[in-house]
Amino acid sequence: MLPKNMAILVVDDQQPMRKTIAYILRQLGLKHIEFAEDGDEAWKLINSTPIHLVLLDWNMPRLSGLSLLERIRQSEAHAHLPVIMVTAEANTEHVLAAAQAGVTDYVVKPFSPNVLLKKLHEVCGRCPSLIKLAAG
Repeated sequence: MLPKNMAILVVDDQQPMRKTIAYILRQLGLKHIEFAEDGDEAWKLINSTPIHLVLLDWNMPRLSGLSLLERIRQSEAHAHLPVIMVTAEANTEHVLAAAQAGVTDYVVKPFSPNVLLKKLHEVCGRCPSLIKLAAG
């Protein structure tokens, strides 16, 4: 079950992709959605707004998704924040780099709404903070 009160941060430099992901999330009943165009903007939001899950693109200006992921994992306050990479980077090198940096899960673009839903369910089912959020 997806916690309906889960606050999700969608980080992607492409507005059409942010809109597409937000549409899918809203169709799933998730209404608390924040947006950032790059890793710098996302980092500011993570530190100023309650965020429960990050959907993160890899290739962005200023601060890449991988760099933001590394920053999150090195942060005492946010190290356990679930992060799903949502990216066109599908080669083994990128997947391994994300795994070594501590990514929670990985979705390759383009993806269907069902793929994103499946990943959200998997992450919500194994992340203690989201399990607790779902329990209310």
